[in-house]
Amino acid sequence: MKPLFLVGYMGCGKSTLGRKLARRLGVGFVDTDALVEEQAGASVADVFRYEGEARFREAEREALERAIAAGGETVVSTGGGLPTWSDNMQRMNGVGHTVFLHRTAEQIARRLSPYGRRKRPRLRGLDDAGLVAFMERDMAVREPFYAQAHLVVDCDAMSDDQVVEHILRQLGLK
Repeated sequence: MKPLFLVGYMGCGKSTLGRKLARRLGVGFVDTDALVEEQAGASVADVFRYEGEARFREAEREALERAIAAGGETVVSTGGGLPTWSDNMQRMNGVGHTVFLHRTAEQIARRLSPYGRRKRPRLRGLDDAGLVAFMERDMAVREPFYAQAHLVVDCDAMSDDQVVEHILRQLGLK
């Protein structure tokens, strides 16, 4: 099995679904945000805040390359901005399966816990209406990159377990 990369907007469920997919497939799971934090010795929010977005994106690319170098049978959850930076989307498409987990801004806002909002630097301080409006604008910029994935899954009408089954079926991994 080639690596399976999950892409999509922050809070869409990449880490949750990635763990479920990895368990079903009996393979490893990697979260690029966790790799960045491990390498930096700091949270994603702190790297972003103190070292800037450009350094954070470089660290994400390094994490992506480490995940690829680790070998094939892995499910990789990517940070929400990773596919939009440099040639990251093309890189993932070239070495593995890519899946765009599409959700509406409203559904993501409902899924995000207060902690989920606080840990994401770009969402801090937004009320519910401001959060949805920000996400809609930001998603419009990012979705053309996500849409380059081999498989696009509309997750809004499915449970997490249904999404997992759909991905496995569509990629012939079941």
